[in-house]
Amino acid sequence: MNAKSIPPSLYNGLARNGRRVVPAVPTVRYAYAAQVSRLHHSSVENLISKASAIAPCFELGKGEIKILREPADFYSTLKHKIVNAKSRVFLSTLYIGKKELELVAIIREALSTNKNLEVSILTDALRGTRESPNPSAASILAPLIEEFGDDRIEVRMFHTPNLRGLKKKYIPKRFNEGWGLQHMKLYGFDNEIILSGANLSDDYFTNRQDRYHMFSSGKITDYYAKIQSTVCSLSYKVQPDDTLKQGYVLSWPVTNDCPEPVTEPEAYKETATARLTSLVKPGSTVGEVKARTPSSTLVFPLAQYTPLFTPENYSTEHTGVCATLDVLKDPSFKGGSWAFTAGYFNVHPDYRNRLLNTAAPGTIITASQQANGFYKSGWPSGMLPPAYTLLSKRFMRDAIANGRGDLISLEEWRRGTVGEPDGWTYHAKGLWVTPPESAGPAITLIGSTNFTRRSNALDLEATALVISDDAEYQQGLKDELEWLRSRTENVTMQDFNAKERKVTLDVKIGVCLLGDKL
Repeated sequence: MNAKSIPPSLYNGLARNGRRVVPAVPTVRYAYAAQVSRLHHSSVENLISKASAIAPCFELGKGEIKILREPADFYSTLKHKIVNAKSRVFLSTLYIGKKELELVAIIREALSTNKNLEVSILTDALRGTRESPNPSAASILAPLIEEFGDDRIEVRMFHTPNLRGLKKKYIPKRFNEGWGLQHMKLYGFDNEIILSGANLSDDYFTNRQDRYHMFSSGKITDYYAKIQSTVCSLSYKVQPDDTLKQGYVLSWPVTNDCPEPVTEPEAYKETATARLTSLVKPGSTVGEVKARTPSSTLVFPLAQYTPLFTPENYSTEHTGVCATLDVLKDPSFKGGSWAFTAGYFNVHPDYRNRLLNTAAPGTIITASQQANGFYKSGWPSGMLPPAYTLLSKRFMRDAIANGRGDLISLEEWRRGTVGEPDGWTYHAKGLWVTPPESAGPAITLIGSTNFTRRSNALDLEATALVISDDAEYQQGLKDELEWLRSRTENVTMQDFNAKERKVTLDVKIGVCLLGDKL
């Protein structure tokens, strides 16, 4: 099977009127190979050694990670897990859509059915209140607090310490989100957790393609629950207030026991550093194991909390991603392969340089302009799709100049056209690495980061490095990648000369001035 082929079992057959073949969503996800491919390649062993010095390590057994495929799979799983949870539900997301009344009803049903259930929700304060005093994430969740009490459901909203004073007063809503956001995507239920890049709104449940890995592990779920509870202790609390049109207030509880981020940012960051540092470092977390070449699966949680650390940045995501990409440069890795995806292709310079110096063939997957959520939107967001096209073109130009033009290919994902019937957007991000002689990818990065300078410097991110010798998971990763690539088309340098890919001067200037916020 070549890289772009799809197993016959995934096809419905040809659609009517000569339209392209559309892969079906099979009832049984994967047929797994019986053999197990041991990971003793030197590049993988070196990565395990490096990662063990960067982040905590958790070991999983065979079959303890399930890969979901489509937004509908994600949403149905999310609802099922919430309504059947026995002790805890915790959700970290950028925002919950203001129209997600069904999701709110599911949470209400879960709290009503199980009197022992406790729910914690963490969103971003700027994004979660953007629409106020009209309906917003805060306003649709506030009635749950009034109904069940904040001892059973807690809603917290993180506010970046970067936005304060005159900037906070005068920068308009939406634009102010450029100073940093709570961007983690953690969806936990009892002893299971989904790591993803998807938010909790209708498009992410229907027609916005992302990635979704569900970990069935009490140890990992406990770890991420502790991450969320710690960030919650550094965040504002939503409280119902029927006297206000918006229906809520954001308060700073005395139990936070630290200054507010918008009034005393440095003191706030000192407290945040004290609370988070031990969680992101290896060797101080319950449930950790000593990293070794796995007989199953090793998971290294990578954290990016740059806005919260002072004076030293203890974040681990940048270091961990760099260590992972270093595998691709290893001369012994020539017999391997890789694929990297980012819906918003504005890759951090340190990641970009490593991709451009790969020793093995690889593929970059990004959104076509027609699969970018800002396609044909108004100014200035409408400039974003051509901006990412410009950045993709520059990357491929540099790949050719660096002698890697025959090793690196660029593919754009498209499923219809956003804004039109059956049009989808693309929001997936991650990495798949297949070592030499491996039957499938044995290394992946899964989580919230977009791998940009912004992700590294401004937002809170949660990403996991997973290294696995589990044949089932490797096959799942292989099928996941092939599923995404079934919607891609190869893009050459000549294709950038097409009229629809021409980039105007104002876009080029915008990329130059605002590249660190894209």
